[in-house]
Amino acid sequence: MIPKHPVYPGRVRRVPPGFGWVDHRLVRERRIHGLSHAAMSLYLFLVAVSDAEGLSHWSEGSTCRLLGMEPEALRGAGAELEQADLAAHEPPIWQVLDLGRGAS
Repeated sequence: MIPKHPVYPGRVRRVPPGFGWVDHRLVRERRIHGLSHAAMSLYLFLVAVSDAEGLSHWSEGSTCRLLGMEPEALRGAGAELEQADLAAHEPPIWQVLDLGRGAS
């Protein structure tokens, strides 16, 4: 095993309240395999802005501006996430879904 140490010991990440984190099972279980870059960008955005229950309500316009996407691309990315059972969308609410309950 390769020994690990922080590159910047004074900047070790701590998970503060309200901070969204990304579940490593996305990679380990290949849950993001085959997703477009747009879908992965949207997923990261949703994880970052969601609350403790995985819920967020950013408008389509604001999300498009922040991610640099056209509305059609955003809708396509959202459809990919729903198809992959990673997120659910019932306008205006997005929910990042629990990976333990999804179909792997």
